[in-house]
Order: sequence, then C-alpha cells, then structure tokens
Amino acid sequence: MTGNRQALFEPLFERLEELLDSKDFIAVAIDGNCASGKTTLSGIIKEKYDCNVIHMDHFFLRPEQRTKERLSEPGGNVDYERFKADVLDKLHERKPFSFRPYDCSTGKMGAEIFVEPKKLNIIEGVYSLHPFFGETFKVKVFLKISAKEQSRRILERNGREMHEKFMKIWIPLENEYFKAFNIEGNCDFCFNTD
Repeated sequence: MTGNRQALFEPLFERLEELLDSKDFIAVAIDGNCASGKTTLSGIIKEKYDCNVIHMDHFFLRPEQRTKERLSEPGGNVDYERFKADVLDKLHERKPFSFRPYDCSTGKMGAEIFVEPKKLNIIEGVYSLHPFFGETFKVKVFLKISAKEQSRRILERNGREMHEKFMKIWIPLENEYFKAFNIEGNCDFCFNTD
C-alpha cells in the first residue's frame, strides 16, 4: 500500500494510539466489502503495533452447516457461534488460547492457531461486526469499494472461476448482511479504498 493510501487511515491510527495509552484491552473490527483491503489494513496495523490479527475467513460455514435456512439468514454465512466461543470469549479472558481454522479451499479444519494475550486485537473480515457479538469492539471500521473496482480486484486476485462465485453467491450474501444490520452506519470509521 502506498504512502498516500496509508495516509488515508491516519485518523484510525490516531484513535488506536489514544486507546493504547488509556486501555488495557482493545478489540477492533475491520469489516466491509470483499477486496476492499481489510487484510491489507490489518497487516499495516500489525506492522505498526504489537497486536493479534484474527481472520473471519477462518470461520466460514463448513459444508454440513450450509443449510437453506442458515444461508437465508443475514450474516448466516459465517460460523458466528464458534467464532464467539473459540475467539472472542477467549480474548476477553486474557489468557493464551488456540483455535482451529476452517480452510474453504480444502474443506477441512486446519492446524491449531495459537494466540497470546495482547493489548490490541484486530478482527478482520466480512461478518466481523455481526450483531451476535454484541458490543465487543472498541473501534469499528468499515472499508468500502465501488462495484467496478471490486470486480476488477477479485478477477485479478482469484481468477475467472472464483470471480463468478464471488459475484453470484458471496457478494450478494455480504451485501444483504451489510444492509440488514446497517453495518457501515454503525462504524466509527468508514474508508473508501478505490
């Protein structure tokens, strides 16, 4: 990310520094459109500060969980129950813990990921602000992108076959979740990353 793009997030960095000076525990959610730069932003934050970064992509539904009823529920495309129990509740205990990520590409649970307690904890990915998590996050960030740029980035990043799945299946589910729960409107920071 160029210096100009990084400068876009300066208000967020200023807020994080204020909180790091005054709080013992900070949970930050970075939600928003796919391909808008959530993983990139969390990487920048990790370079600047000593923090944990946990990816919501590790908590997509396993095949046996993808029922018609669940997928018709706004935000139902993620295993929010497991995420809360295995990650959010554990972060608040301020003790070391581990969780197993689900790997969509293999359809299997991956090797354990170990997490050490840290003052700053970043949760990045679509569905990270699901209302099931309550008022967990001290800072809520939404990254948005135009449909045209989103399509271009997904095609470049994921190839033609995956691009079609994103456009026909996953993006409509994400957009339904954003609208149903007014995710962008409830955020402290909103950045357009076009």
